[in-house]
Amino acid sequence: MTALHETVALLHGRVGEQLTQAQRDDARQGKPPMAPEVEREFARSLINTVLQSYNAEQAAIGIPAMSPHDERELADAVHARIYGAGALQPLLDDPEIENIDIQGERTFVTYAGGIRKQLPPVTHSNEALVELVQNLAATAGLTSRAWDKTNWELDLRLPGGERLSAVMDVTTVPSISIRRARLGRIFLQDLVRFGSVTEEAASFLRAAVLARKNIMIGGATDAGKTTMLRALANVIPPEERLITVEKARELGLDEFEELHPNIVVMEERQPNSEGLGGVAMAELVRRSLRQNPDRVIVGEVLGPEIVTMLNAMSQGNDGSLSTIHARNSASVFKRITTYARQAAEGFDRETTHDLIAGALDFVVYLSKVKNPATGEKERRLVSIREVTGVDGQVLSNEVFKLNAYGELKPSTVLTCLDELAEHGYYPSGDYE
Repeated sequence: MTALHETVALLHGRVGEQLTQAQRDDARQGKPPMAPEVEREFARSLINTVLQSYNAEQAAIGIPAMSPHDERELADAVHARIYGAGALQPLLDDPEIENIDIQGERTFVTYAGGIRKQLPPVTHSNEALVELVQNLAATAGLTSRAWDKTNWELDLRLPGGERLSAVMDVTTVPSISIRRARLGRIFLQDLVRFGSVTEEAASFLRAAVLARKNIMIGGATDAGKTTMLRALANVIPPEERLITVEKARELGLDEFEELHPNIVVMEERQPNSEGLGGVAMAELVRRSLRQNPDRVIVGEVLGPEIVTMLNAMSQGNDGSLSTIHARNSASVFKRITTYARQAAEGFDRETTHDLIAGALDFVVYLSKVKNPATGEKERRLVSIREVTGVDGQVLSNEVFKLNAYGELKPSTVLTCLDELAEHGYYPSGDYE
């Protein structure tokens, strides 16, 4: 295993030198930079050439030639180290893997349905794992991010849309968790087809977005909040100007120009080693309001930025979307209150509740629910609450909830039904 890593590193260095030299030669001759796809194919040819030279060196000292299969694997590993996620790339390329968890030399993956298995180590040492993630942190985001003893935590969106979270020096070994995001181009009808959302709930959600209702999506970790946010965002007409604010880019709405041609993507920036240059999410949300947005989308509310966002919602920036961690739909309001009271404004509980009631229209809640037929847990929309006012606390009606058979059904009359009807939502009337 160690020898393979060393060989990949050696060949990567040789290919990198030749690729850099070719780029310098092109620049010296006044040629435009190679297009990404052209550069990758050129790198492939360089890898094959370097690999032939390496095989000749090995043969000269009496080492048998590699099999064609081993050559292909080695060439793919070098290419992945240059353009992908290095030793992580084979796991990221496996369509059956949902999550990847690495603790030093121990690697675990979770497949669809929650089946977890331990696989061989990704790297041969903790140091190599740290180096791998540091290389990704330097190139994957909008700005380079440090990951070291001073900057012990890291959140990152990988080129394929996967979400990486890493910590070091507060654990016995470096710990990395990666969550897949295979459904970047996702629509409400897809969620209906997957069984995550009912037809009637999808009709309601589509109308709520088109009616420019402010929606907060709640749920536990891995409940499908980001996927739901993408699906709701893809209801927004393409002529609208969107601004997204995230701690680490993961929504990827800017990747589909035909859906969202007018979009600005903002990502929190970490301070440098001197503690300077950082830009917090609260400041990004504040700045986004000066960028002429039709809607502001905050990937995940994690702290005081909630106050700026709620103020924006209550002052005319209707149609905003965001996600938040919470244990159930009713506790979303408690979580928002906790974050808001941490803000510099120092709002008391009553003021915070007034702010929430004046800003939010709906809370959409998702959870993993066990399918009795298969025994596997599935991501499901399980509750929708309409915010109706405030009286010492935020008042809400659960307008969609699970019935005794585990089916999501309308449960009470909406106060804004006329507005939603203008956009095609007509309730079945079968309230439970």
